[in-house]
Amino acid sequence: MSHIVTHVGNPAGMPTQNKYQNVVITGASSGIGEALAKHYAQSGAQLGLIARRSDLLLRLQNEVVALGAPTARVYALDVRDREALKTAANDFIAKSGTPDIVIANAGVSRGTLTEIEDDLSAFQEVFDINVMGTVNTFHAFLGAMQTAKNGTLVGIASVAGFRGIPGSSAYSSSKAAAIKYCESLRVELRGSGLSVVTICPGYIRTPMTAVNTFKMPFLIDADDAAARFARAIQAKTSFTVIPWNMGIAARVLRLVPNWLYDRVFSHMPRKPR
Repeated sequence: MSHIVTHVGNPAGMPTQNKYQNVVITGASSGIGEALAKHYAQSGAQLGLIARRSDLLLRLQNEVVALGAPTARVYALDVRDREALKTAANDFIAKSGTPDIVIANAGVSRGTLTEIEDDLSAFQEVFDINVMGTVNTFHAFLGAMQTAKNGTLVGIASVAGFRGIPGSSAYSSSKAAAIKYCESLRVELRGSGLSVVTICPGYIRTPMTAVNTFKMPFLIDADDAAARFARAIQAKTSFTVIPWNMGIAARVLRLVPNWLYDRVFSHMPRKPR
């Protein structure tokens, strides 16, 4: 898989002074990732931006530098490629320093049905990106952060991981796995100086949700979501749902008995395949 590195704001590629906050974001080329990159750029953070689409990354690179990021390093790669991630992590650490925040945001959603053989590859892709992509991302930076005894690992999960959503079985189950993975990692790292933050977004206005044909309650814009995410990360909140009213709805759904949940949600609109 392709892997490119481009530097802005530090053309000599020399290590920068450690006075800036270092933030790494995967899935940075659009949606929530792009909004987070712009939010942290405005606060003067040095950025490491990771995504598959190099053209969008290069455009974003220029935008975040114009917004105030002293350095933006972009890495065009797939989070399923652990070796490419390690190479990117080593480059970022060598030139910008150990990250203060690593946000595993890369994710995909597909409408899936178990009985459709062609959907099996979609199941695999969703799990590989949404779960193993998070593991690969954290693994690439964790050693340096443990040595520094500082930093926050952020997993972007979803309220879809609270209960199984018909027609989105791959996405729901992958996000449930991501929630439990981040919880396990948080406990493992207790006392190490590192924090693990799990954020479960509700409906955010992004290209991923643009294909949905059903009503999306409590829908918020990506820029608004990014600001709320950043506050939760700054506070090192271990687990949060954004927006908060979607969190209440999701917690109520957890309490609904199976017979009622099944009856109601079996008739709900499903994500297009």
